[in-house]
Amino acid sequence: MRIGVDGSKIPHEAEDSAVRILERAHALGMEGVYFRSVMDVSPTLDRGLLAEVRSCADELGLYLQMGLAKVNPYAASEAPQVRRLGDGDYTRGMVRMIEAAHEAAGVTELWVACANYQRGMPGYYVFDRFRTDAPWPDQLVAIEKFLRLLAPVARDHGVHLNIETHEEITSYEVVRLVESVGPDVLGVTFDTANVVVRGEDPVAAARRVAPYTRATHLRDFVLGEQDGVFGRVFAPIGQGSIDWDTVLGILHAANPELPLSIENAGPTLHLPIGLDDPEWLAVHPDLDAAEVARIREMAAGYQAKVDRGEALSLTELRAIPYDGERFIHESAQALRASLARLGLAEGVTAR
Repeated sequence: MRIGVDGSKIPHEAEDSAVRILERAHALGMEGVYFRSVMDVSPTLDRGLLAEVRSCADELGLYLQMGLAKVNPYAASEAPQVRRLGDGDYTRGMVRMIEAAHEAAGVTELWVACANYQRGMPGYYVFDRFRTDAPWPDQLVAIEKFLRLLAPVARDHGVHLNIETHEEITSYEVVRLVESVGPDVLGVTFDTANVVVRGEDPVAAARRVAPYTRATHLRDFVLGEQDGVFGRVFAPIGQGSIDWDTVLGILHAANPELPLSIENAGPTLHLPIGLDDPEWLAVHPDLDAAEVARIREMAAGYQAKVDRGEALSLTELRAIPYDGERFIHESAQALRASLARLGLAEGVTAR
């Protein structure tokens, strides 16, 4: 299990090329890069540039993964660049991205997600799950229909579209989409810190998604109240509440070659989790009482550390200036330590 980083989150200059980002990741001791979108590599899908990125990754010994865009027709208007790629047709734009990523860059694992985080919206409306113009069940139906449109193209190219466990969707729903459309063309991008926002224990979620997980977004979290609202705040891996030895053990048992991609993020976002709110509970039909209890245990455990002076309060944590490079370094160290404890450290770079 090689340790890499999300290419959109690695510290770099805005004008840096994808090749420069690969070189930067390698210099930081990373073993791979996960570009969120093929358009982050080349907005025009330049085949020569994509091939150059593939060549650079191979020369540096890095794994290379890329992504596409949202697969929710209700969110398509938020990605006009995809529609432009398809000369006005969003589906055609996605197909062209699949073709370019695979044919020019040799990438077979492609990230997709079902919605955007709606920054600046109040309360639960940061999640498209709570849209009133498009009820979430209707969005899920549309997502499945769209994935079925893309499935033949994915099958022809031998690629997987790996649905992220993003903040708006549960791991149960992701698994149902994969099993309905087919695991030969769909997989999972497991984001370890997002599932808790949907009331799920990361260990239990790992067990659900592991058979289909082909990519990862890894970060930790802590839980607590801010201004009377219970929610999640990001933390470097190993400094939060996730049981990494158990999660990594589950993922390794299902896919020993799974890349471990750190998605570094600052502790600024405090996303609400309405475990005691009827409005929130009403849109979580799969909620498991044991997992809710585990979330409460994690929150209480972290607060106990704060009370003992062994950890920072959420307010103190969120006040720390964000240092992306430090987040990556500390997270990589924690992952390597966990792999070593599991006896899986052979070939893991120690830097």
